[in-house]
Amino acid sequence: MDLYSLLGLAPGASPAEIKRAYRRLARRYHPGINPGDRAAESLYGRISEAYETLVDPDRRRAYDSAGVAPPEGAAVTFEFTGFDFSAGAHGPQAATFTELFAEALHPPSHGEAGRPEPGADIHGALTVSFADAMRGVERQIVVTRQDTCDGCRGLGSVRTPEGRCAPCHGTGKVRWARGHMVFTKSCAACDGSGRQRSQRCGACAGHGRHVRTEAVPVPLPAGVAEGARLRVADCGHAGRYGGRNGDLYVTVHVQPDPVFRRQGDDLCVVMPIGVHDAVLGARVDVPSLEGPVKLRIPPGTQAGQRFRLRDRGAPAANGGRGDLLIEVRIVLPPVVDERGKELVREFGKLYGNV
Repeated sequence: MDLYSLLGLAPGASPAEIKRAYRRLARRYHPGINPGDRAAESLYGRISEAYETLVDPDRRRAYDSAGVAPPEGAAVTFEFTGFDFSAGAHGPQAATFTELFAEALHPPSHGEAGRPEPGADIHGALTVSFADAMRGVERQIVVTRQDTCDGCRGLGSVRTPEGRCAPCHGTGKVRWARGHMVFTKSCAACDGSGRQRSQRCGACAGHGRHVRTEAVPVPLPAGVAEGARLRVADCGHAGRYGGRNGDLYVTVHVQPDPVFRRQGDDLCVVMPIGVHDAVLGARVDVPSLEGPVKLRIPPGTQAGQRFRLRDRGAPAANGGRGDLLIEVRIVLPPVVDERGKELVREFGKLYGNV
């Protein structure tokens, strides 16, 4: 960076001129006058550094003899043409300071563009039947995702025979203007070498990725519950510059079943029985995931009473199983003839006070 240009001075400026230029710029770009403006804060630091160098005779002689030596790959020089540094800090120019200096003070870092960037995650949903959720199946979900470009393998550029860089015409530098100010910086296309060894990939327009739609298989574990969130690794958007892919997260919706009702890993069923079975006891067939199973109903069973069959419920995440809970519901028979009515009257006389 040219310290004289930064202060708006000629190389032969006197110490008094250096001090006046510093005071004028310091009043305009001091962080206390521009709270929260990082660009002004950065430039103020450079202005202070330039002043401390030029106001000291020994440091100024060393600087004048050595010349400007900016860091490699980060050189930005300023050329001022009629720019009025004496404008007040609250004037119209002060309001546009960040816009004017944004590209100069915060130039794009070519090294950072090549850092690995992880891909974003994708979210989707699947709906399955209760039976499929209990036994575990594999379903497919169609997703639209950004995938790595096959043409450039995600780099965004392809190798070409070396030639003169077109954007900077082989000079290694590009110039642009902001108002009365002209800036010069290293060419991003060739990193300041003036020679171009690669060009933007035509297949992905230099993005390193392209959009594709595909069906992704999603394995559903046995016993998956309503609202479960499954992760399919590396099936999200592709990363850039070697970054890992994102993941696919699938929310599972399980359709209700007409027979079974789930409570955690337990399954609940309602078992209708007749009055005679409840009074005398019986062995009845109860539905389960594997088919009907026998259940002994003891004599004197009451309506709403529950029975439990161990390890007949839904598959659990730990490899075990829940239980099957059977709730008894007593169904009254239709009594339409005199014989039946007589038996009910007789039953009431014997057990009416029970």
